[in-house]
Amino acid sequence: MKTINLLGASGSIGTQTLDIIRQHPEDFKLAAFSVGKNIDFARKIIIEFHPELVSVQTKSDYHILKAEFPGTKVTYGDEGLIETAVFDKGDVLVNAVLGSVGLNPTLHAIESGKTIAIANKETLVTAGHLVLEAAEKHQVALLPVDSEHSAIFQALQGEKEKNIKRLILTASGGSFRDRSREELADVTVEEALNHPNWSMGAKITIDSATMMNKGLEVIEAHWLFNMPYEKIDVLLHKESIIHSMVEFHDSSIIAQLGTPDMRVPIQFALTYPDRLPLSTANRLNLAKVASLHFQEMSFERFRCLQFAYSAGKTGGTMPTVLNAANEAAVAAFLQGKIKFLEIEDLIEKALTRHSPIQHPDLTLIQEVDKETRQYVHSLL
Repeated sequence: MKTINLLGASGSIGTQTLDIIRQHPEDFKLAAFSVGKNIDFARKIIIEFHPELVSVQTKSDYHILKAEFPGTKVTYGDEGLIETAVFDKGDVLVNAVLGSVGLNPTLHAIESGKTIAIANKETLVTAGHLVLEAAEKHQVALLPVDSEHSAIFQALQGEKEKNIKRLILTASGGSFRDRSREELADVTVEEALNHPNWSMGAKITIDSATMMNKGLEVIEAHWLFNMPYEKIDVLLHKESIIHSMVEFHDSSIIAQLGTPDMRVPIQFALTYPDRLPLSTANRLNLAKVASLHFQEMSFERFRCLQFAYSAGKTGGTMPTVLNAANEAAVAAFLQGKIKFLEIEDLIEKALTRHSPIQHPDLTLIQEVDKETRQYVHSLL
């Protein structure tokens, strides 16, 4: 049995992780979890799974849960996230929190020897060099949870790095994939949140619409698979059936296929190198699908993808700026403070003004992240 420490239990990845634990009680046990302010959800999870440790965001919620569940250790805030990540009863940390807040807990979990199932792409985007250095030092496995990176990870099993010609990440195109840039000027938040294929949280759904999500995944793939950006491509694939591919230098291409269901990559990360049945999954019927469609990505149409490639190649603190500016801009859009295309404008301004610093330590990364957010807020 594997015991799980789960960061971000109430989010999309978190709830699906809980569903996997629920389906396989003989294989997995929830040792610790964190939520933000969703205290009602926390109550339900405590009652159902009986974890030993729970972390909430605020001190007031901490006092409430502590009084209601005296047999469960309760903690809160940033320190609570770290305490959850390193909880010694857990074998695997599933990092499913949103944003750069997941970085520090991940580094602490690596130092404590936990296997890391990583769904928080911002951790690798903002500090990939630190995460990889720590994982190598402590001999810790980083297992991808994103469907695209899981697909590549599965396609590379038994293969040699020297034989790889390129990685091909597929992209659904998001909510506005069939619209021109001119048609995006006045789109609403509700329209942007209407993803055609996946059910995800608000922030990642907006990132999918701008294609920043795919840009962040490119940077993540660079770190996870030790691959230069020149050998990472993105292909528009509207059906989201092929989750990603690997092309080898003998012209062979290996792809991982399946219906859009995040429980598949989550469960593979938890069971690797084994597999377990997923009885509730919707099986892929290629005869019913009949045809799959692909087209090249346009940097002119999806400018955020270009920003990500450029920031990744520049390296240093530039990806930190990319991520922080994007988080601040997306939040502003969701709050109705800016229009959809202004997300790109704010990110571009933040990137243009920044002078990148190579090989930043954690303190510098956190300073650049904070300063970038303040700059974007000053433009609103």
